[in-house]
Order: sequence, then structure tokens, then C-alpha cells
Amino acid sequence: MRAVGIALASIVSVLPANAGAQDIEAGHRIAAMWCAKCHAVEARQTGPALDVAPPFTTIARMKSTTAASLNVFLSTPHPPMPDFSLTRREIADVSAYILSLRPGPGKGT
Repeated sequence: MRAVGIALASIVSVLPANAGAQDIEAGHRIAAMWCAKCHAVEARQTGPALDVAPPFTTIARMKSTTAASLNVFLSTPHPPMPDFSLTRREIADVSAYILSLRPGPGKGT
């Protein structure tokens, strides 16, 4: 058992620190490219492209919005929202960007 623990510690120590980290800037770029036609994706944007799509700041402020809930939502088709078939990494990045718009404590949870 101890040998397994040492082996795991050795493997973890050589992995890059940000191997699983989300990229907020990449999420912002993806949102600007794919989401901005319908959603207000900028923190200080005055109005969405379409009135039926909530601004990202509104989504970020919802108590139910978490990395897990965004992952599920963005992984599942929701008409009339188009199915962009984002990769898991892209979903994580867009989720991180949306959560970065959350003000105050609990940001990014």
C-alpha cells in the first residue's frame, strides 16, 4: 500500500500544476465567438443580442449556477439554443468564464 502511495505522489509531482485548470480567457473567446449572438457575454454589456437569452452576468449570479450545473447544461442540447458540440475542455473554459463574472465571495464555485 505504501509503495502505491509513493508511486502516486511521484506521478502527481511531475504533472503540470494547471493540467486540469480551466482557462477563463479561452472561455471568454469561445463565448464571444459562439454565444454573443444571443447572450450579453461581457460583464458591462448593456444589452443582449436577443431579449430571450439571459446575460452571462445574470446566469453567473444565480444561486443554482455552479461549475457542475453549467457543465450539464452546456453538454445537453436545449432548443432553441443551438448545439455547438463544445468539447469538455471548451465547456470547462466557458463555465469558468461565466463563473468569473460572479461578484464577491463564492466566485468560481
